[in-house]
Amino acid sequence: MASDLLFEIGCEEIPAKMLARAIAELPGLIEARLQTARLARGSVHAYGTPRRLAVVVRGLADRQPDLREEVTGPPVSAAFGPDGALTKAGQGFAAKNGVLESALEQREVAGKKGLYVVATRNVVGEPTRTLLPAILRELASAIAWPKAMRWGWSETTFVRPVQWLVALYGGEVVALDWAGHTAGRKTRGHRFLSSGWIDIASADRYVEALREAHVVVDPTERRDAIGKELERIERETGLRVRPDPALVDEVTNLGEWPVAVAGEFDPSFLEVPEEIIVTAMRNHQRYFALEDKAGVLANRFVTLTATIVTDPKVVQRGNQTVIAARLSDAKFFFAEDRKHTFEQWNGKLDGVVFQAKLGDGAKTIGDKVRRLTDLVKRLGGSATALRAAELCKADLASSAVGEFPELQGVMGKQYARLAGEPAAVADAIEQHWWPKGQGAALPATDDAALVALADRIDTLVGCFATGLVPTGSADPLGLRRAAVGVLAILLHHPRLKLDTWNLAESAANGYATLKLSDDARKQLADFFAARLRAILVDERGLEAQAVDCALGTNPNNPTDVAKRADLLQTLPAATKVAFKRIGNILDEAATKKYESDFVDESKFVATAERELWTAWRSKQDAVHNSIDTHEYAVAIRSLAELNPQLSAFFDKGGVMVMDPDPALRANRLGMLDAIYSPYKAIGDFRKLGGAA
Repeated sequence: MASDLLFEIGCEEIPAKMLARAIAELPGLIEARLQTARLARGSVHAYGTPRRLAVVVRGLADRQPDLREEVTGPPVSAAFGPDGALTKAGQGFAAKNGVLESALEQREVAGKKGLYVVATRNVVGEPTRTLLPAILRELASAIAWPKAMRWGWSETTFVRPVQWLVALYGGEVVALDWAGHTAGRKTRGHRFLSSGWIDIASADRYVEALREAHVVVDPTERRDAIGKELERIERETGLRVRPDPALVDEVTNLGEWPVAVAGEFDPSFLEVPEEIIVTAMRNHQRYFALEDKAGVLANRFVTLTATIVTDPKVVQRGNQTVIAARLSDAKFFFAEDRKHTFEQWNGKLDGVVFQAKLGDGAKTIGDKVRRLTDLVKRLGGSATALRAAELCKADLASSAVGEFPELQGVMGKQYARLAGEPAAVADAIEQHWWPKGQGAALPATDDAALVALADRIDTLVGCFATGLVPTGSADPLGLRRAAVGVLAILLHHPRLKLDTWNLAESAANGYATLKLSDDARKQLADFFAARLRAILVDERGLEAQAVDCALGTNPNNPTDVAKRADLLQTLPAATKVAFKRIGNILDEAATKKYESDFVDESKFVATAERELWTAWRSKQDAVHNSIDTHEYAVAIRSLAELNPQLSAFFDKGGVMVMDPDPALRANRLGMLDAIYSPYKAIGDFRKLGGAA
């Protein structure tokens, strides 16, 4: 018989981002533990608000199934002595598995040589209610938090001090003690809108009981409620909420009962660039911006309270007072910045350290700007790209970016326009920071893309040259993100005709005293190759083997690699097997120092080798031309068309490439090498699946 399980941990307020992560991970954590415990279950749903984290498991079996399993022990020679009596190893194995010594069997085991001792265990399944306390304690302790804490005299750690526990199975309380609390069926409703404790009868009643207590415990339902509240404000104001899914995600986990309140600010603040206004409202106060139907920012905002208030105007006035102070600061910073020039800001950058390990003459942001400008010039950048490179970091010294670091580039664009710089230069200043994350917007123009590439490759080369290479999951300098950015830009801007190798070499030449060693070059090349593989396999959905094959040859040009991998997917499986076999045969011949010769058709003995050579000769010119022009479709199609002759040669023709006769062997190796060699420019076929 199956019943539902409810487990809730009540605590002090959990930070929004931590809560979202925990809700996402909780189902997998409990499913893994129930599977280990051999307990069948139905669906799993996670819930959470700032004051609680909960999970409901539907249809959880009431006991484990009985288990009959065979356990392999030590070899017979180790389990039994010369007299046939069990050794200590044999006795220990029998005791550990709870079987009589007389019940041990001696037999062969798959994958092992000789006789082994085998025990057959019969394990009676335990009731779920008996297992749950340990499972739930382990679950609570397994939730990963970026930061956890201890409180009082307890050794238990959790994101915030635990206040209560609810654990119900089939409507009955589970005998569970954890973090200084004993589980029951009592939980708490809304801090202000609900009085005292409320009883939860069963898992089925959990969501509804909390809703009656003014707690929307389901994050999806809470998000929908926020959407409806924002729509209400839109109807009341005649304006529309500027779309901001990330902010919706955050405020969803900031309260238990969302209620929207609109406010306004002095229209004079609209003289400030709207990016500053929106950032001040969004990042500092979690306010949503309002705009008119044309998308023009209005002097209105929306905030989400976590409770029903008796007088919304009081809340409105309080929030208006707070944002007025924020926007006054923003207006002051903007006015102060207008008094300065890009040249003055660039001068300040010589005193800002970018990376100390780069050494004198290279370690400041000012040094970096000079390297970027020089690199863009050497890469053939236009006047627009050169000017953007000169100005791209200047706004880091501005007051606005000092207060709102997330506006780097955005304010550079605004100030460039106000200074009379061409629009293309201003756009490139902003876009050289793009992409800001995986899947984010990429630089729109080749000029912006070139500055973005120069910025990232300069960082990568400098860090790899000084040994600042990411290890494990640690990447404090964001080098993985920088490498992914380089590859994404190159894939998006093939007209630049750049690859990671020439970018790295050009960037290395920009450092006067820092040298990129051969080992560092290889590390950086492998670093790019690993990132490119992930992009092509995980994001573009290309076959892993096709990508590995393409990366085996000239992995430095991501556009070319992607084109070759895409075409390699179309090869028939039999052709992949045959060509992998050719690569391995040629490797073996090289290891054994067997010679290959120019192909002499008079030395052909078998029909299969003659037909393979004839088929290849009819295609070789087209194949070479296709590869020389990097239009690989003809070459790949020709390779697929060779499949009948390759299959006949290897599987039906009775041809022995490694013939004892040196002349025949050299001739056949020469033929395979002639066929295989041009395709090396497409990929390393030894990395394809199939027979070796």
